[in-house]
Amino acid sequence: MDTARGFDDGRPHDNDPADGGVGEPMEAIGTDERRMHVRAYNHWVSLLKGRPYPSIEDLDPAGIADFGAHSVLLDFTRGIDDPEIQFLGRALREECALDHAITRIADVPARSLLSRLTDHYLQIIANRAPIGFEAEFVGRRGYQTLYRGILMPFSSSDDQIDFIYGVINWKEVLGGDEQARLDVELAAAMRAAPAATAEAPGDAPEVWADGPSRRVDAADAEEAVAPHSLGDRLALARESAAAARASDVRSRSALYRALGRAHDFALAAGSDADGLGELLEDAGLSQQARAPMTPIIKLVFGADYDKTRITEFAAVLSFALREGVPMGGLGAFIDQYPAGVKGIVAAERALRRPAKVMRPAPSTDRKAIAHVSLDTGAVAGEIVVLVARANGTGELDVLGAVANDPRLATRALAALD
Repeated sequence: MDTARGFDDGRPHDNDPADGGVGEPMEAIGTDERRMHVRAYNHWVSLLKGRPYPSIEDLDPAGIADFGAHSVLLDFTRGIDDPEIQFLGRALREECALDHAITRIADVPARSLLSRLTDHYLQIIANRAPIGFEAEFVGRRGYQTLYRGILMPFSSSDDQIDFIYGVINWKEVLGGDEQARLDVELAAAMRAAPAATAEAPGDAPEVWADGPSRRVDAADAEEAVAPHSLGDRLALARESAAAARASDVRSRSALYRALGRAHDFALAAGSDADGLGELLEDAGLSQQARAPMTPIIKLVFGADYDKTRITEFAAVLSFALREGVPMGGLGAFIDQYPAGVKGIVAAERALRRPAKVMRPAPSTDRKAIAHVSLDTGAVAGEIVVLVARANGTGELDVLGAVANDPRLATRALAALD
């Protein structure tokens, strides 16, 4: 049975946790940033801006790399009995095994996580506040599934709830037979593994003051960890990208940090083509010869990220590569560049734009092919454009003349070449 609770009294300053339904207490909102529903709630709070409910215009589910794939947006503008589904994240779609689009609650498959998420939407209307819930059930694949989620109200008019945004996370628990089989396989693998050899006293590596084994303060711990593989760098870049989206999309420092780590990943990928190919294949992406940084950005920020920003951020990485920005230096480079990201994007696009070929001005010294007596008021040597119509007998009926229009005359002369 689901356990649900309202979040209106569970703001970040509230330290009184409520009991959950999955065997562990549901912590007060704001006390554990690692949990997806907590980050989703904090994002909802950041969009309030002093209003009873956040504006639906401020919500961009497809652009939230952190939890957008685990979310659904319900539209009640045409009634609450069978609301429309305006957005359905990739992870929820895959969990439902959907191979076609669904547009309404009535289309949600039974025994799916999405059906559990939407079971609570009427509570939002009644409570007029976010509702968190957690429970377990047997999913469509027959496994026990533990899940935790949150539904949050949005409004198109600031005072009426006509949209609800839901986020849900889950994990499957293997049955006893499957778990026992895995335990046997793991034990066999451990027995077959070669025993570790102890180091001789004189073989211990020397610890350098500025080396990787040096002690660091907690404030410097994150920057001191040097990723050793391409996958580690990607994970680090994705973490920063998620922070830039979930905390404050307009935070320049968070965005520069995310782009900087994406640039570091791109530099490392340049010397590990096989590793990059594997990461792209795992993500369902392909390399692009004409835009090599686009799949890099999609790997870091998510393939469902806003297409315009993907293009802009890819331009930033391309420009940084062109300018030889070193690893760890892109953040400072963007900060010092005139107009920041926008300035870099404009510069990269200007470099890609093919140079205009300056054509010589069309010659006005051409041999006449006919003579017509017509008073146009033009002075000698001035180009006049005649407008004529073919009459079908091989002759032209002159309809009129256009004088004193240098641009039209130039275009007409150019068309004769």
